[in-house]
Amino acid sequence: MRILLIETATAVCSVAMAEEGRVVARRECDAPNAHSTQLPLFVKDLLAAGKPDAVGVSAGPGSYTGLRIGVSTAKGLCYALDIPLVSVPTLRGMASLYYLQHPDYQGLVCPMIDARRMECYTMVVGHQGVLRDTQADVIVPGFYDEYLNRGEVTFIGDGAAKTRDILGVHPNACYDSSFRISADGLLPLVERKLQRDETEDVAYFEPFYLKDFVAKKSVVHGLRDN
Repeated sequence: MRILLIETATAVCSVAMAEEGRVVARRECDAPNAHSTQLPLFVKDLLAAGKPDAVGVSAGPGSYTGLRIGVSTAKGLCYALDIPLVSVPTLRGMASLYYLQHPDYQGLVCPMIDARRMECYTMVVGHQGVLRDTQADVIVPGFYDEYLNRGEVTFIGDGAAKTRDILGVHPNACYDSSFRISADGLLPLVERKLQRDETEDVAYFEPFYLKDFVAKKSVVHGLRDN
């Protein structure tokens, strides 16, 4: 089975093609605001090798614009090619990728995405599955002690860097600043959902924003409110 994977929930635009359970090609870019220009090129490039049997997409939470671009592209492909669409929570995909990259790691993973101001989108995941589902949290000292007191917890993502000083020093807390989000992490979860026939309605599926979109005031000189 050939699966196209799309991850655009953060600053990284990542697209991968998997065949028979492994990623065989990948295109990525982390240039600012590049999703709308780079994603179509990446998809076109990877589709040159053949039609996928399904599309997996990172469903959020994350960047409002990035999610709209990624999900819209995934839905368009699935409609045009008449193939199933599978969604994966973004934080779950991050944790999956970390475990793939560190097969001997036995602790918990806490993926974190910066949600602006004092908030982060967070989740706590172990080898047996999700221990704490996706939430938008204001991180304060001692916030994760419930999990840290059990054993090692590795914090990943841009939210981890943002909250490291707030969480303080705990002997079981680890921070992996080298972690980089990628579409690769979606693969095991997409395959599992396909086996269970857990696919999305292409017409009605929407990204999981978690928080409402708030438009910013223009900073262009000469524009003013009427």
